Parts: sequence; structure tokens; C-alpha cells
Amino acid sequence: MSIELRSIAIHPVKSTAIRHVERAEVRPWGLSGDRRWMVVDADSALVTARELHELFTITADTPDTVPPSPKALRLSADGHQPFDLAEPDSELVPVRLFDHDLLARPADDAANHWLRTVLGRDDLSLVWCDDPTRRSLNPAHSRPGDHTGFADGYPVTLASLDSLAQLNDWVVEDALLRGEEPPPPLPIERFRPNLVVEGAPAFAEDDWQRVRIGDVVLRKAKLVDRCVMTTISLADLTTAKEPIRTLARHRQWDGKTWFAIQLIPETTGEIGVGDAVLVD
Repeated sequence: MSIELRSIAIHPVKSTAIRHVERAEVRPWGLSGDRRWMVVDADSALVTARELHELFTITADTPDTVPPSPKALRLSADGHQPFDLAEPDSELVPVRLFDHDLLARPADDAANHWLRTVLGRDDLSLVWCDDPTRRSLNPAHSRPGDHTGFADGYPVTLASLDSLAQLNDWVVEDALLRGEEPPPPLPIERFRPNLVVEGAPAFAEDDWQRVRIGDVVLRKAKLVDRCVMTTISLADLTTAKEPIRTLARHRQWDGKTWFAIQLIPETTGEIGVGDAVLVD
């Protein structure tokens, strides 16, 4: 079995456009530049594309996605001038990411004005995670000293193109059984993984305990339970029943549907598209 790293993705601002890169630096808290910023509402609670699909229309770049970049973050969107900002040195404020109470540094008024104008909501603000080591992880699936920034739960998500192919086959089979026209194949981007691999049997990743890419070793934390965000088309922001409907038939247990795995770095270093992937 020969497994290869087929793509790498970074999401500088949580829930904004996916940024594909050829190489990435793996840090203890995840890929460098990944999910260090997020959008919050007037209550300082996370806002994602689950409830605000238009977040997908914003592109966020950093020196990790478009080197060399003159600023820490560049925001762009069709019909709007790009906006550059530095890492804020503002006072820490409490923010909430799902059930996690965290601290972050707010961006300035100019950045928030740009964000509110693009998204059409005047209650939104941008915040930055200056220190990922402040956030510990669920001890049921991590060890003391493990941490991350604004990822949902764990630093790195890995998905398999082989598993996606099986899922797409199931979608077609189930649609035909219902007498429906099968939808187009789902892209792997629906699942927003950091790492995409190919070359293993479908869903073999369920049983992996460690993944080695070059000199970097990552430990599996858990499988990923999927939400309605996977049902949003990245092309036109419409929603449909897939892939949740098919996952609920073929990949449901413990009251959740499952696709991909979450990883925690054990070592750091650079990885690149085309690298061999070793698992145990």
C-alpha cells in the first residue's frame, strides 16, 4: 500500500475560503497560519458558515498562503478592495468557540468595518488567537500539553480521496434506489480537511493511530463527526441533503455521522504535496 499526500489546505480565518498550498509548516498547534483568526458576533461568540454562508466568499491570505505577504492578514472579496491588517496588539478579550471560553485579541475598527460591509451585518468583529498554547484540548482524546487555535476541536484534519470515492458511489447508488437523478460528485473541500491523502482502502483511516509525513508524526485524536456545513455548496452557497443523508445510512453510530480523522502533531517540520504517508 502506497499512500501519498495529495493536497494541503490552510484556513487563515475560520470558515472563509480554503487556501491550497504546496508546502506547509506543521507546528504543535497545527499547520502554520491555520485558523488563527475567527469572526464573532456582538456576544463575542463564534460565527461560522453554518449560519452565515457568505463567509465562504471571503478569501483570507497570510504569509503562509501567499509568501511573501507584507501584512499578517489580507482579506479580499469580489466587488471590494482588499484589506490588509497586522496582528493586533489590543487587550485580550473573552470569546466563545462553541463550548470553549477562550481569549483573543480584537482587530481594529477598520478591519471590522470591512468585514461588516462585505457580509452585511453590523454586529461582526474579527479576533486573533495570539497564543494557541492557552487552549487545552478535550482530555478524552488528547494529552497534557496538546493545544490548538480556533480549530473546532483538534489541530489537524485529514481526509482520504479513497473514502470520498466510496461515499460518492454510495450517493449514486442510494439516489438510484430512490428513483432520483444522482447529484454531481462531492468535492473533498466540502469536508475542509487540512491534509488529503490517497492510496489506502476506503475508510482505512478509521483505524490509523499515527500518521508520518516526512519527518512529521501526527497522532490520531478521533474521527470527525460531520455537521450541516458539509451540505453547503462552495460554488453557489446553496444547501442540499448530501453528504449527511448518505453518511447517515452508511456511516452513522453514536447518533452522529463520521468522515475523516483529527490529528495532533507529535513532532514539527515541513510537509509537501507528493510526500509519502506512512501509517500505523
